[in-house]
Amino acid sequence: MGTGKRGLLTAAVTVVCAVTVLAAPGTAFAAPKPTPSTSTVPGTAPRAGAAPGAVPTPPPDKDLEKVRERLDRLYHDAAVATDSYNAAEERAKEQSARIVALAKKIVAGQRKLERLKDQAGASARAQYRGGGLPPTAQFLLSDDPQQFLDGAGTVLNGQRATTKLIGEMTRTQQELREYADDASAQWRKLDANRKAKAVAKKKIKRQIAEAEQLESRLEKKQKARLAELERQAAYKAQTQWLDTGILKEIDGKASQKGRKAVAFATAQLGKPYVWGAEGPDSFDCSGLTSQAWADAGHPIPRTSQEQWRQLKHVDVKDMRPGDLIIYFDDASHVAMYVGDGAIIHAPRPGRTVTVAGAGTMPILGVVRPDA
Repeated sequence: MGTGKRGLLTAAVTVVCAVTVLAAPGTAFAAPKPTPSTSTVPGTAPRAGAAPGAVPTPPPDKDLEKVRERLDRLYHDAAVATDSYNAAEERAKEQSARIVALAKKIVAGQRKLERLKDQAGASARAQYRGGGLPPTAQFLLSDDPQQFLDGAGTVLNGQRATTKLIGEMTRTQQELREYADDASAQWRKLDANRKAKAVAKKKIKRQIAEAEQLESRLEKKQKARLAELERQAAYKAQTQWLDTGILKEIDGKASQKGRKAVAFATAQLGKPYVWGAEGPDSFDCSGLTSQAWADAGHPIPRTSQEQWRQLKHVDVKDMRPGDLIIYFDDASHVAMYVGDGAIIHAPRPGRTVTVAGAGTMPILGVVRPDA
């Protein structure tokens, strides 16, 4: 959020809170409590008896496959938390914008109410200058027939104007109360989503820190062996997927917007994965796909789970370049299909945007943004 928007939001929140307190005495908003910091990360505490700063003992080579599986689980859990973080971030942006819009309505409503009050005051002052008698009384006491007829019209018009003025003031006051109530609800939701973001952020950092601590225990040759095991696992999964003959059935041609989305994703190759990032220098998995389609002129939901939930589902055999492949049962990862059985995706922390086989991870399904 830019500086100007932050300033507007701050002003909006001030107005909203002030109006809300006036409209509902006793209601107060507490700022979110800061998340307490921790000196250690669960699951990464030093071994009992280990001296501070001691080099961790690397696991035996025979356990490297278990290490790979453990790393996969940790990074998967971090991806799930990242999706939760991104979803809370999107909701917070929407609620912030809603609060700003409501604040503008409240300010406009207050100005309108002041104008109506001024009109009512002017009417009262005119009545006082007329001898303190209301127009109705002056009309009834008149002995002049013409004045009587003129007064009849004046009284009727005055009654209509007064009724309209009272009605406008009543409606404006009601609108202000509704705006204040809506703003209070949006503020509570904003506060809840800030807390949800904090919880997700803490989990992401914990999972990544544990994965990094696990990898730090490996010797150079073990890291090379682990990388080889990862390549072998990916190759095996991709081969099994291709052996189904699926690639012979996939012959869809990219749409015009699909080609633009693929071109955008291709231009990001080599940029680092950073959770919560939407570019231009780094991306997470759904940040890459959502920005690619936004660049193509077709905005889509920010998170992989919402992309799976909201976009049109298509059969794997019918997919075409630009379509999105959703992975894992919890829809925690997404990649862009680019043709010939390949995808472009932002894999996980420590990796960069890269090309991979479409079958290297368990496929949940395929969605088409521009269906």
